[in-house]
Amino acid sequence: MIHDVYADDYIGDILNEVKTIAVVGASSNPARPSYYVMKYMKRKGYRMIPVNPGLAGQELLGETVYASLLDIPEPVDMVDCFRASDAIPPIVDEAIKIGAKVIWMQLGVRHDEAAATAEAAGLKVVMNRCPKIEFGRLSGEIAFMGGRSDVISSKRSKLVRKK
Repeated sequence: MIHDVYADDYIGDILNEVKTIAVVGASSNPARPSYYVMKYMKRKGYRMIPVNPGLAGQELLGETVYASLLDIPEPVDMVDCFRASDAIPPIVDEAIKIGAKVIWMQLGVRHDEAAATAEAAGLKVVMNRCPKIEFGRLSGEIAFMGGRSDVISSKRSKLVRKK
């Protein structure tokens, strides 16, 4: 798959299907993007599981922080990566081991070889995107900024698709 442009249906299907998201590189600092992405997605109904070895065992946004994906005691649908591009291959390896369905690399993060490894194992891959931004865009929440329109709700709903 070419990862320069994603169809709205591809992103929308991922965001509609996943329920549990592990956030690798989660921060306890409310000013960090990983913190407010976790908080936003949690408010939209997703289960957000923070992963950060420096915070392991602590609680973050009501969830226990784990040192690695391998330590999470329940199934994870998607792994959201807030790490530098060169740190992605071992994260992909762990995501494959735990049976994740999606690897999502945040804005500015891209690793084509790791993406190929994930896809060969049957995972969907998104690179250089933010699920918070994509959810807001596809759900119509950021319509006033040029995204979609006609859907504003505080409850998680199916994403509106471009016809």
